[in-house]
Amino acid sequence: MTDKRPDTVERLEPGLRRVLAPNPSPMTHWGTNTYILGEGSVAVIDPGPDNPGHLAEILAALDPGEIVSHILVTHSHLDHSPLAAPLAMVTGAPVLGFGDSRAGRSAVMQALAAQGGIGGGEGVDVSFIPDETLPDRTRIDGDGWTLTAHWTPGHFGNHLCFAWGAAVFTGDHIMGWASSLVSPPDGDLTAFMASTRQLAARCDRVYYPGHGAPIAQPQARANWLIRHREAREAAILAELGAKPQTIRTLAASIYHDIPPALLPAAERNVFAHLIDLAARGLAQAEPSLAFTARFTRT
Repeated sequence: MTDKRPDTVERLEPGLRRVLAPNPSPMTHWGTNTYILGEGSVAVIDPGPDNPGHLAEILAALDPGEIVSHILVTHSHLDHSPLAAPLAMVTGAPVLGFGDSRAGRSAVMQALAAQGGIGGGEGVDVSFIPDETLPDRTRIDGDGWTLTAHWTPGHFGNHLCFAWGAAVFTGDHIMGWASSLVSPPDGDLTAFMASTRQLAARCDRVYYPGHGAPIAQPQARANWLIRHREAREAAILAELGAKPQTIRTLAASIYHDIPPALLPAAERNVFAHLIDLAARGLAQAEPSLAFTARFTRT
């Protein structure tokens, strides 16, 4: 991907176009990648943020006589899903996704969310409800194209990746420019690791992420993310000792090379690791598992 100008159409390969949403930021890189799959009767993957100008550009990217038959959403963050409903109103196409913004949470995350005190909820599209739900491994057939929905919780409980042959639309689960934010209760590190290993076991030729350029070495990137998270876990365990530590202290010690503006996101990632470590009996929270708790190694 070479064209970083928002709301321009780029043909990535035969049968696939991309329109870049005008929402660049430290968390979205150049902006959200909206993909148009197929020719004639097409699918739109991740319409993006609620931006009327971007809606107009998606429609303008269609060739004369083309129609939108499916609207697919990888997950319900505000930079991916809000434009799905306006696009559906204009085109009449159904919105497909795993479920609403609470769907797919593990029992651990459901319990933590219910007890409160864990924060999170950044950028969630709480109004998102798909017209059709896509359980894991659901096949979606279109005009000359087929997708398979793979449930990949971790970055978000309702996150889906869509396999198009040996190409995978990975949403925010795997990106080339940054590792994904995992912020409980929507983010779940235990699930993230399992989902990433699932993708790493495939033999794909390319990933098309929700932000940034296509990933030409998919398995290498997936395996790098696994090693990266394992290294973060090792760093957290090395910092934990008999003296209780807070999440903020741990994040400041471990993420010492990032801009200060990204430190809150780093703290959420550390919290995700600590929840996973506590579930495995490797860390303990005092007085109970919460963002404000103090943690020791067990």
